Amino acid sequence: MGVLRKRTWNRLSASERSALLGRGREAIFGHELQASIGRIIADVRENGDDAVCRALKDFDGITLEPSQLRVTASEFEAARATLDSGVTAAIRDMIDHIKRFNEQVMERKGQDWWFESEPGLFVGEKVTPIASAGLFCPSGKASYPSVMAQIGGPAVVAGVARLVVITPPIPGSSSGAVDPATLVVADELGLRDVFRVNGPAGVAAVAFGTETIPQVVKVVGPGSPAVTCAQVEVQRYGCATMMVLGPTEALILADDSADPVRLAADLLNEAEHGTDSTVLFITPSGELADRVDRELEKQIALLPPQRAQAAAAALGVNGGLLLVDSIEAGVEVANAFGPEHMQIVTVDDSAALALVVNAGEVLLGQHTTLAAANFVIGCPASLPTNGFANVSSGITSEAFLKRTAIAQSNEAAMRRMAPSILALADHEGFPAHANSIRIRIPEATK
Repeated sequence: MGVLRKRTWNRLSASERSALLGRGREAIFGHELQASIGRIIADVRENGDDAVCRALKDFDGITLEPSQLRVTASEFEAARATLDSGVTAAIRDMIDHIKRFNEQVMERKGQDWWFESEPGLFVGEKVTPIASAGLFCPSGKASYPSVMAQIGGPAVVAGVARLVVITPPIPGSSSGAVDPATLVVADELGLRDVFRVNGPAGVAAVAFGTETIPQVVKVVGPGSPAVTCAQVEVQRYGCATMMVLGPTEALILADDSADPVRLAADLLNEAEHGTDSTVLFITPSGELADRVDRELEKQIALLPPQRAQAAAAALGVNGGLLLVDSIEAGVEVANAFGPEHMQIVTVDDSAALALVVNAGEVLLGQHTTLAAANFVIGCPASLPTNGFANVSSGITSEAFLKRTAIAQSNEAAMRRMAPSILALADHEGFPAHANSIRIRIPEATK
């Protein structure tokens, strides 16, 4: 039967295409989930630490007092002692590349600018970091130090004054222990405000502030639909977030020039994350598709059962193969899908890249692997999912900046603009607007 669910794009009905492109967006914002998360958020907003502890007990099976929510200095020290030296070295390599990338972001997009748009009129922007941010690092399915680095590194480079880390305890830990690798990354970044929380309750805690957990103006980080829903909900109370960091997804576009063994390995990279992941393989070559599917059968058999089950769902039930007429047609499908991660493996990667407009990231060639991008390359790996790559970007330092517009006009420039200002003010019915010009320039015409 093979691993890939095989379909031809041109033979899919409109409803089948819609289901594939939508990949369960409605589940994130379902009424039942919204109601459940709404109750948690309301509880935290009203009862603070007690509600955070209640959520930990009810949903994570961990009983803690408010004084135990903050990770202690001794836990940071124990985490460093626990972690293998090779993992610590890899964490430093990862953080170094993330900082290098985001320092370039700051150099290009984090600078004030100012220019003379006409004689006597200067306009520009002042760029400053936001005052605070909450960083949600998931736990549960695995250890995710890479997520901690991918969201914490850009925030540190941006210069955010207050950074608060929220992360669920290790499942089954009666004491509420936090993943040691996550703590080491936080420590390497200089982040010591780390709190063990239930995911949705933690999002609410940083959005409102509690007796123990500081309030922030923005919260970011990938998570389950429940965590994503909580981030969306707290925006109603003035805490900003990023849309949407849900279950992982990948799309690989390839032609006959690609090595099917490597293609199979890269398809499994994101597919092993979970049964809610989506992985698409798009190609105009039926022969390549068959070779990749045979190779997938071999490689998936080598995975642990839990990972193999996740991969089978991501490549079968949720995603799979799409046969298209050409690479150009494949890019059109990719743009409609708006993938989180995209890899292009063709005879002319640059030509295909030139056509891509909707993707969280694009990796070119079979030496630029998804694994390298996830861990070390330094480009953002916390990226919009569920089609939101159509309208938003991954988490870089720019996500933690805000821009203040600035302008300065001299009298000559004001006189030049006066007729236009008066015409628009009179048209829109704002006499005070018009009067602010006429008292300066009495001779100005209507």
